[in-house]
Amino acid sequence: MAGSPMQVDPTEVDPSTASTPLGEVLLEFGVPFGDLIGAGVTFLVVLFAIYLFGKIVIIPIVDRFLNRYGLEPHARRPLQKITTVIVVFIGLGIAFGAAGFGNLLQSVATIAAAATLAIGFALQDVIKNFVAGIFIFADRPFKIGDWIEWDGHSGIVEDISFRVSRVRTFDNELLTVPNSNLTDGVIKNPVAKETLRLKFLFGIGYGDDIDKASEIIVEEAEAHPEILEDPAPSVRLTELADSSVGLQSRIWVDNPNRSDFVKIRAEYVTSVKKRFDEEDIEIPFPQRTLSGDVEMAAPPEIAD
Repeated sequence: MAGSPMQVDPTEVDPSTASTPLGEVLLEFGVPFGDLIGAGVTFLVVLFAIYLFGKIVIIPIVDRFLNRYGLEPHARRPLQKITTVIVVFIGLGIAFGAAGFGNLLQSVATIAAAATLAIGFALQDVIKNFVAGIFIFADRPFKIGDWIEWDGHSGIVEDISFRVSRVRTFDNELLTVPNSNLTDGVIKNPVAKETLRLKFLFGIGYGDDIDKASEIIVEEAEAHPEILEDPAPSVRLTELADSSVGLQSRIWVDNPNRSDFVKIRAEYVTSVKKRFDEEDIEIPFPQRTLSGDVEMAAPPEIAD
């Protein structure tokens, strides 16, 4: 009928613009902007509740999962932070929906997706190093305090983060290494196991007694208190060089680190050298003999 008020079907109301239950209560009591206040309070309460649930339930579950895989404390902390960020992100989404901000949430999600794509192209190297950091935490090729070698570099690992690792060289220089450099190539971790085998090549003269020299090399290894008896020290003839016979010694040390390894090897080599001197076993060095005639040319006469 003309002039009659337009009837609105309640089922056609956009749910994203509907007031929250708290907002409706506030409006009934005549509170100005009650719908906005109710939506804001609902948003904060839901977000806080989800964050609290994550702190009390989700993060402890993640901690137990990480502990079961034996991750070190330095590796667990970044993963805990990522879990907290994920909980907050999920809480924001649910809180937006509970507060009736559906359209706003869709707009924010669209903008975030576009921004993520743009940032992804701009930060490819950062993302690559981040993913490499995750693999380091998961695979554990090395840990803080380990001595590692890679691409001609070596040092002690001082810190591992998701983007870079920091390595202190033996010259006391601090190297900040992108994690992708440590996952794309071969890393040598000499201290990953409880024991380490050391090798050293001793050269003796061709006229010296090979059996006697080998016996001295093994005896000095057995006499050193920090060289293991099991596996036993051994010697192999591995080289017939131009001026020497090469005897390669193989010894094992326990709980290795670089400072101990260098000290033990130096003491061992020194003791073998002293025994060689006592037994008149020569450690030869390359010699060159020059032959030929030398002619002296007369200086040219100086013209008057």
